[in-house]
Amino acid sequence: MELAFSKMHGLGNDFVIIDCMEHAFTLDAEQIKALGDRHFGIGFDQMLVLSRPDSSDADVEYRIFNNDGSEVTQCGNGARCIAAYLYDRGIIRKEEIIAETRHGTLKLYLQADGQVRVNMGIPDLEPASIPLNVPRREPVYQLVVDNTTYDFFAVSMGNPHAVLVTENAGTAPVQELGPLIQANTLFPDGVNVGFMQVLDQGHIRLRVYERGAGETLACGSGACAAVVLVTTVKILSA
Repeated sequence: MELAFSKMHGLGNDFVIIDCMEHAFTLDAEQIKALGDRHFGIGFDQMLVLSRPDSSDADVEYRIFNNDGSEVTQCGNGARCIAAYLYDRGIIRKEEIIAETRHGTLKLYLQADGQVRVNMGIPDLEPASIPLNVPRREPVYQLVVDNTTYDFFAVSMGNPHAVLVTENAGTAPVQELGPLIQANTLFPDGVNVGFMQVLDQGHIRLRVYERGAGETLACGSGACAAVVLVTTVKILSA
């Protein structure tokens, strides 16, 4: 089978884009996983599949598959890349693109400086929406991993996020703690785990261990989740 694809990245968060505007997408989870392998396949954090939308109000349908073959509902950096892909190739010559996702619609804005801005929608803090197995909504939650208790913030940005505050993002145990938190029964659908260091009143440093992909060089929805934490729990004013 011949497969035409494009490679792009958003701040190092890298993607393979499959344009299925004119034909059906037929890859299964095992094939996607094989293509995602960085040694024996193409290698990517996520595969982004573009097709014609069901709704007349949208310009494109946008599906997201992790490099382990699993499908997810949101990817902020991926949305930026598909907007640039569609515009640069003349497929959609609009400065505001409406994309259908499995979670809902996204508005993608092509800016004069060549950057792409995404309206990620309204953050959802309700545990059932994230989803998070707790009895009620709290500003901060706790979980225990290997007899150590961790405070974390949880939000849905169209996908689930748990954000921990750390003194040093560079030395945070992302590779060790990330998968253990993802596997915790508090998160029935898994979770993207962010490790956030506050640098000053206007800057944070963030590392994210993503569902189905591991640690990536950037995570758009994870960055949004961290900002929601900063503004909701008011970390910077503490």
